[in-house]
Amino acid sequence: MLDYKNILNVKHYVVSEVIIKELLKFSLTLNEFLLVIYFYNEDNKVFDIVEIKKRLGLEEKDILEAFNNLTVKKLINIVVSKDEGGKITETISLDGLFANLTNTLKEDNKDQQKSNVFDIFEQEFNRSLTPIEYEIVNAWLDNNTSEDLIMGALKEATYNGVKSFRYIDKIIYEWQKKGFKTMEDVKAHINNQYKEEKGKKEELFDYDWLDDDEV
Repeated sequence: MLDYKNILNVKHYVVSEVIIKELLKFSLTLNEFLLVIYFYNEDNKVFDIVEIKKRLGLEEKDILEAFNNLTVKKLINIVVSKDEGGKITETISLDGLFANLTNTLKEDNKDQQKSNVFDIFEQEFNRSLTPIEYEIVNAWLDNNTSEDLIMGALKEATYNGVKSFRYIDKIIYEWQKKGFKTMEDVKAHINNQYKEEKGKKEELFDYDWLDDDEV
């Protein structure tokens, strides 16, 4: 008679959605996918082929083939270390997988950032952006211009009644020339300028950036 209690109490492997999406990019075989999931879930990440065979039900040759393919794809690697007693141990590292995940998340975040910026511009201009305008926004973001700074330049242009990408681009250019990274940098600069020249603070959007010749 089968011991259903023991069967149901065996270890369950879990994996997050983001890891599944990342693994799909590498066109892994089923055996390779299962081996990654195995190491991902194991606290003691050692290459114990007997234990892996027992857990996953794979043949030894299939395990070895999958393991070799994963190392070639740089998703896993063997880390050799020595303890205080001089004993050498080998553990499996998933740093390659996590490095790929980090890059994917950064790209996803960048894409989301672009989408948000485009949406805000279209709402402000009350129309769809032209292909050239899309390229201008992309150029700002690719040049590591923060969303905060882009939105500040858009607000500056809107305040002055100039809904022009050329005008916004000039503002961003002036800010970047002065080394500004965020709107806090912009505000600090304006406040310092007014303190020095007029002895008082003025509102941000009363400042004429295009006539500011200070380097």
